[in-house]
Amino acid sequence: MTVTEAAQTTNQAFVLHPGGTFTFEERSIPTLQSDRDVIVRVMATGLCGSDVHYWQHGRIGPYVVEGPITLGHESTGVVVESGSGVQGLAVGDRVALEPGIACNTCNHCRNGRYNLCKAMRFAATPPYDGTLATYYRLPAECCFKLPPHISMRDGTLIEPLSVAVHSCRLAGFMQDKSVIIFGAGPVGLLCCAVARAFGASTVVAVDVVPARLASAVKYGATHTYQMSDETADKNAVDLLAAAGLDGADVALDATGAEPCLNCGILALAQGGTFIQVGLGKPNLSVPVGQICDKEIVFKGSFRYGPGDFKLAIGLLDSRRIRLDGLVTHEFPFGQAEDAFKNVAGRGGIKSVIYGPDVDEEEARASLV
Repeated sequence: MTVTEAAQTTNQAFVLHPGGTFTFEERSIPTLQSDRDVIVRVMATGLCGSDVHYWQHGRIGPYVVEGPITLGHESTGVVVESGSGVQGLAVGDRVALEPGIACNTCNHCRNGRYNLCKAMRFAATPPYDGTLATYYRLPAECCFKLPPHISMRDGTLIEPLSVAVHSCRLAGFMQDKSVIIFGAGPVGLLCCAVARAFGASTVVAVDVVPARLASAVKYGATHTYQMSDETADKNAVDLLAAAGLDGADVALDATGAEPCLNCGILALAQGGTFIQVGLGKPNLSVPVGQICDKEIVFKGSFRYGPGDFKLAIGLLDSRRIRLDGLVTHEFPFGQAEDAFKNVAGRGGIKSVIYGPDVDEEEARASLV
């Protein structure tokens, strides 16, 4: 069955132009490029901080908006066309999209670290278009069936959940460990949930916004700490005291803010592990002496790799992680720019944009 036989015959896209202006445009409908490809009708897309950053600043590091680009990469949809070689997926399946296509031939790909592939074509990363459109093409292995109890709306959180899974896996064995997580936005909250699912006995959520800290308790945090304007040393001492810790085994920073990074390093125990998840300024001042004195393991975390989406789906399928309440704002496709403004204004936790002509009630409903 082809796209034209299955659904609409137009592909509406929400397009960002250099300088920060948006337009709605009709683009050509994507076609199968191999017998392993599928075409997905996009039902819902969550907005990420990177989408907003491209809109407001026109670049993230070396990735620059030099021409029109469709943003969006946290999406769910329905398979409307599949290649002859596709197995395990059928037209009509509800899927979460892993929105990056690696080359599968370079050393990083062959060694199981395809997230580091230099030829990666990642949705909404210039110059590659994203998923804020009617249709999107991906290899079948980048599409994961949604558990029946997960709606298309909440399924948009599987992509950031996979980011959280990847960063927590980088931290190593978490059973009975103490974990500090800086930032109680969507990724930070999901890191709290994953850390608890991985067996952490203490999970401390850190933020400057009391309402976000209140949310963290619902998603796995055992303790919360509101960062103050005091020095990193003072915040580290107060944080550990609030959680009843002498030092933490693991710290994950989902903010990219220098005070959080410094506080996390100071709060770690000897031999602790620090994972940098969020991005802020490209060059920060860090207490290198503490890293050396404590022999801290410091790792960067980039997107997700083999098995992360599958594990994220498994955690949802087993109900060890729940997504209820994380989506706080919903927008029809025609109000996509309002969604960007809402995220820029730090409204709620997660904002979702429904695809063109999507039945919103259907997107909110699970199958069970």
